Amino acid sequence: MAIADSTRLVVTAPEAKARSKRKAPKVPMTPRERKNLRLARALLWPALAVAIVITQVPFLITIYYSFQTWNLQRPGDRGFAGFDNYARVLANGEFFSSLWATVLIVGVSAIVSLVVGMLLAMLLDRKFFGQGLARTLLITPFLMMPAASALIWKWSMLDNDAGFVNWALGFIGIDPVAWNTSFPVATVIIALAWQYTPFMMLILLAGLQSQPQDVIEAASVDGAGPLRTFVSMTLPHLRQYVELAVLLGVILMLQVFDPIAIMTKGTGGTKTMAYLLYERAFIGLDIGEAAAYGVLTVIVTIIVATIALRTLFKMFKVEGDLR
Repeated sequence: MAIADSTRLVVTAPEAKARSKRKAPKVPMTPRERKNLRLARALLWPALAVAIVITQVPFLITIYYSFQTWNLQRPGDRGFAGFDNYARVLANGEFFSSLWATVLIVGVSAIVSLVVGMLLAMLLDRKFFGQGLARTLLITPFLMMPAASALIWKWSMLDNDAGFVNWALGFIGIDPVAWNTSFPVATVIIALAWQYTPFMMLILLAGLQSQPQDVIEAASVDGAGPLRTFVSMTLPHLRQYVELAVLLGVILMLQVFDPIAIMTKGTGGTKTMAYLLYERAFIGLDIGEAAAYGVLTVIVTIIVATIALRTLFKMFKVEGDLR
């Protein structure tokens, strides 16, 4: 309903919403605009073709091999296996144990990285002398190669004889601990958390710096303490950033291979899906079964990525609606 007078037109909220949803009349494209559009699409085709060749062709070959009986120890014994490889994968129990190891290691590493990253982001959100240098040093672990990071933790930090951690524990009377053999899951989690904490920290720091300072100052004037301000105002503001950091961090950690191969070699409950695939292909030399593991691993990763992307789309949609 609209009410009109001599000077203005008052529009009700439903009508305003309906008007905002009306599509603008489609303006026909000029020949020059159509030519530019065709050129832009033509320039994208080479990149799209390369991406398809690099990603989809190997995956299709993996699916083909997953239906084959092919062990490199018996190269002459090769043929069509149907779903036998998938049946063996699901029946021997190693796939589900590796799935549980993946969930445990990735889940705990993501939580530890998030908590420590939150603390570091809150410290870096303050002005102090050397802030830029401190931020650069804290980002360094994420820039290191995973293999180099695993070697540092295995030999320089957690080694039974020469590790820095055991050297520090000796000052308080604790005997040396064989971390890599006695606590293999913990060592992998420590290495992953150390490497991915800067990733979480950067996303959370961006969230903290986007928080309106006038609202924080108003809360301080009203008598809210630091803890109450953080719980009631800062944490709700960081919700979307926390979800983004966790989802992207989990997707990245699902692909981790180097720390497990270097530090534990899959022993002690650290045989994740990525390492199990490597073990079947390059140690057991069973190409057909390894391909089946690879297809199932891709399916699990796609499920996680789909849930993550849908959540991200919902987050951005809500944020856009609020604006």
